[in-house]
Amino acid sequence: MAESINGKLVGNDDFFSIDGFTGKFTFLNDSHTGDIVIRHWINDTGIQMAFNKNIACLITQTPKDGAIEMAEKLNFPLIITDNIELANAFALSHTVKKYSPDSTSIVITGTNGKSTTSHLIYHILKTLGFHTFTNTDSESEFNTLIDPMVSKLIFDEVKDNGQPDYLVIEVSEVQGWLGNLMKNHAALMSEAVNPKVGVITNIAMDHIGLVNSIEEVFDEISAVPKAIGNGICVLNHDDDLVMKLDVENPFYTAMSKIEEENSVYYNGEAIIYNDNVVLTNEELPFTSNHFIQNILSAIGAVISLGLDINMIAESVKSYKPLNRRFTKLNDEPLIMDDFAHNPDGIKATISETRKLLGENQTLYVVCAIRGSRGVEINQLNVEALVESMDDSMELILSSSNDVVNDLNFVEDEEREVFFKTLNENNIGFVHYDSLKECLSDIYKKADKKDIILLIGAQGMDPAESLLQDII
Repeated sequence: MAESINGKLVGNDDFFSIDGFTGKFTFLNDSHTGDIVIRHWINDTGIQMAFNKNIACLITQTPKDGAIEMAEKLNFPLIITDNIELANAFALSHTVKKYSPDSTSIVITGTNGKSTTSHLIYHILKTLGFHTFTNTDSESEFNTLIDPMVSKLIFDEVKDNGQPDYLVIEVSEVQGWLGNLMKNHAALMSEAVNPKVGVITNIAMDHIGLVNSIEEVFDEISAVPKAIGNGICVLNHDDDLVMKLDVENPFYTAMSKIEEENSVYYNGEAIIYNDNVVLTNEELPFTSNHFIQNILSAIGAVISLGLDINMIAESVKSYKPLNRRFTKLNDEPLIMDDFAHNPDGIKATISETRKLLGENQTLYVVCAIRGSRGVEINQLNVEALVESMDDSMELILSSSNDVVNDLNFVEDEEREVFFKTLNENNIGFVHYDSLKECLSDIYKKADKKDIILLIGAQGMDPAESLLQDII
């Protein structure tokens, strides 16, 4: 195992076969006798704890404060690797092969829409009666090789409910740790689950600092089709960069008619497959363009699994979206909440919300600044706001200091890049340090006929619960 993850073994080097390993890859606090723990760093106290728990092995990227010496003293097996993602990819591959070998895997990656697409695929398969597992949650916290979470979740699912028919795995298109890029993260994670179908939603800018150009994002995602191999790759035909990917077995989705044989598209009135109407506008669970693209991707993926299109259509009708995916929180005034947290997401969400405006209505755009994510992504986000603003809109910013933790605290330079760019473009705005005060003031100010749009990542996550005390 150490060799396969480019690691070095210290402490006990007694051989045991990974094929005979019956525990799970997990976290130190959750571990029991015979488990293997993977964590980014460990110190001597952690090694002592692992020894006392009688775990089989511990893998780390950063041994500190006497960890190596303690492992040698206790004759405890410690593997040190320079790339923790290799260990977590190994754990994921081993878990699928050993505990869920007959499951069919689907992977979903891309900059925007992967969580909704993954959740849609999960819903369709579950509604059709299949035992289905997904790592998707509303905040996309479990879609990485940063830790062994997905391996642990699959193990627990099999232990509690038996082997799933399908594994629907959301994969972060770009990932890193402490500012360092995990090279080929998406391909490593995809390859680990041996997918029959892969979905690539789009290629756009996010994760600034880990990557600094769209070319770097493309490079990260371009390795995914190879990981999918001869499986089917569902591609967004409307994304120029996606269409440049080298794919063996493509299936296309589009927001207008296309002539490709393996495709599903939207013609403005209905979703079409093989020249037949699958779902009309009235039957769609939501009708904003970026979510229709997610529906197309999900339908394309499930079609690629060989399932009946009519049954797929019926299951889509009953779908309820994830939290903060253009979710309505109130009627008068209409309050919409969306996880839009990068330039494409911001522009698409504001564009869709503007369509809801009537005469003499104001759209209040309440945007949470991304905290501790750097100046670059906030510069791109504020430029997207500038591009999206018009005279019918008012802009309100929140640093959300009252609700975020240290990992999401808005730094001075992140706030200042918003102020500077808006002032340079003569865009008026109001800024609040407190999200609760921000929401309370805007709710009082808005007329019942107006619209309030909440956008942003972690800084806007608590908005729904705060509004319960305000409305």
